[in-house]
Amino acid sequence: MIVAIVLLATVLAVALALLAATAAGILARMDGSTIPASLTRAAATFAAVLTLACAIATAVTARIC
Repeated sequence: MIVAIVLLATVLAVALALLAATAAGILARMDGSTIPASLTRAAATFAAVLTLACAIATAVTARIC
């Protein structure tokens, strides 16, 4: 049961990061930036969302255990 919850949370975090990265890339491209610049912005957003998810998971784990 715990493994299923962890896998579901991981998939949810990655899906949210992909959604945020896609939105950031599209918005950057609509703003007039070049394709490499918009990909860089999307990659930075993806990394930031995953880092935030890891920080939240660490804080929740420390609080529970």
